[in-house]
Amino acid sequence: MLKKSLLIAASVLTLVAGQAEAQDRYQNRPPVVVSPDLTAPWVMQLGGQQTRTRQVMYRQQIPAATRKQYYQGQVGQPQAKRRAINPLIQPANATRAQRPVKSKFDPQYLPQTVAYESKEKPGTIVIDTNNRFLYLVTGNGEARRYGVGVGKPGFEWAGAHKVTRKAEWPSWTPPQEMISREAAKGHYLPARMDGGPENPLGARAMYLGSTLYRIHGTNAPWTIGYAVSSGCIRMRNEDVVDLYERVKLGTKVIVI
Repeated sequence: MLKKSLLIAASVLTLVAGQAEAQDRYQNRPPVVVSPDLTAPWVMQLGGQQTRTRQVMYRQQIPAATRKQYYQGQVGQPQAKRRAINPLIQPANATRAQRPVKSKFDPQYLPQTVAYESKEKPGTIVIDTNNRFLYLVTGNGEARRYGVGVGKPGFEWAGAHKVTRKAEWPSWTPPQEMISREAAKGHYLPARMDGGPENPLGARAMYLGSTLYRIHGTNAPWTIGYAVSSGCIRMRNEDVVDLYERVKLGTKVIVI
């Protein structure tokens, strides 16, 4: 009987010691090291709600000899947001997809005040078709910058004109060349379309000289930042309304 009691007591002591050791290992376990090769959505599940609300971002591993930083060019950069960047990162337009994705809009094309040195007078519009930006020169080394859509390959152009007409919710009369060109593709355009939300000219239009080109709105805002038009400069409806209120007849427009 005594021997049996001693065996039971020894078993209980062994079990208690094992649980204590396991608890000690749990409390003092080493940190989890996650490989950066894992995808961000999986990593964001680690650590509970606090970690899930934090953005996960990986930096490219760069040799120490080339790990230098420099400031983005002064022209066209938000004055309040100039920041050091890695010289190996490519400009946005170098990696831009060739075709727009419906419903997506790149926030870099939102209107903002940027540093912009120019010899042009305040009130002048300068359109950088390569980088898809329209600048309204405000003076003092600054400009108001908007994202735009530009002419597709074969429809690029450059030059200087003036705003000769302004229209709210403009009607659209496609030129005969466009009607024929689209018909050959199986797309049949109307001879005329009244202004409104479905009109491809959008909420506002500013006509350039005696040309067929305009700065106008669009009902396809996801095309901003792309070369998709037949030569006109398109903007988001809210942006073209903002520009329209700032621009007068006779405003000089330079397209480069």
